[in-house]
Amino acid sequence: MISDDQLGQIIGKYAELEATLSAGHSKEGDFVRLSKEYSDMGPTVEIAKQLYSLRSEVVGLEEILADAEVDAEMRGIVNEELKGHVEALPKIEQQLQVLLLPKDEADERNAILEVRAGTGGDEAAIFAADLMRMYQRYAEARGWKFEVLSVSENDVGGYKDGSATISGRGVFERMKFESGVHRVQRVPVTESSGRIHTSTATVAVLPEAEEVDIQIDEKDIRVDVYRASGPGGQSVNTTDSAVRITHLETGIMVTQQDEKSQHKNRAKAMKIMRARLYEAERMARDSKRAAARRNQIGSGDRSERIRTYNFPQNRVTDHRINLTLHKLDRIILGEGLDEMIDELASEDQAARLAELDGGNAG
Repeated sequence: MISDDQLGQIIGKYAELEATLSAGHSKEGDFVRLSKEYSDMGPTVEIAKQLYSLRSEVVGLEEILADAEVDAEMRGIVNEELKGHVEALPKIEQQLQVLLLPKDEADERNAILEVRAGTGGDEAAIFAADLMRMYQRYAEARGWKFEVLSVSENDVGGYKDGSATISGRGVFERMKFESGVHRVQRVPVTESSGRIHTSTATVAVLPEAEEVDIQIDEKDIRVDVYRASGPGGQSVNTTDSAVRITHLETGIMVTQQDEKSQHKNRAKAMKIMRARLYEAERMARDSKRAAARRNQIGSGDRSERIRTYNFPQNRVTDHRINLTLHKLDRIILGEGLDEMIDELASEDQAARLAELDGGNAG
């Protein structure tokens, strides 16, 4: 339970921020930071004030009922009002608890999406391409910018692997639930007997890292350049423009060959490298918290099977929360994906609240 002292601290801090900003003495950098903090606190303070006011009203109504001189008619009115307030209190308190949950520092970041074909040969590559298009449509529907970084096609138009940056407000907060192994069950276009095949593709969603987050020294990496090639191994470039960057300490390797310019390929590869190193640091730092919640919404591990797309039954099942939606046709177009992500976000929220309550109880 959130105490009245805690409510007072929240409201008091907001008032202090307001006074500091009104005084206008802050440095430009501090002013931007404090303005954001003040703006972010607004919804929390609004609910805190509602909760404080409601609790005060409950106390006042209970005092009226404690007065022996209050007549029966008034008691009936007060009791009815008190009942409504008491029923409203838990809901408002939970709203405030959700707002007070520690924020993932990466939630507001842009994301780097990586999709790779898994088991299943050509059909796995076709499915990987389907997933890339699903996320592109989903991004466009939300008003985000989707920019392809690289695509490695096979002979049948599938993607052996592909990567993209997704930019916009709260991208990682939504997209982080997509990391893991996605499984598809359908009759491939190449299958003449009508037999259903099962294939997989792996999705990784990484928060985009800036140079200030991850500084990579030239001595920490090995850069190899080579001639780019297309599907089937045919050469698509006559110069050594393709770039492979290896981070020596971690062994993380990124290749990039989509651009004709070696410089552009290197810049894109470094962007992905920074994101992977940042995510590795982030996961190591949050390993205890992730372990505690692994059974709730999954670890985000790329080897974990998270979802099955069954085309014959028009069904998508998310195995982390046992959610099944019979609207695969809409989800694969990006239209129905929000419903699934909303449920995952709600489960994540509930798990974090339970974790917080458990910690408070301890």
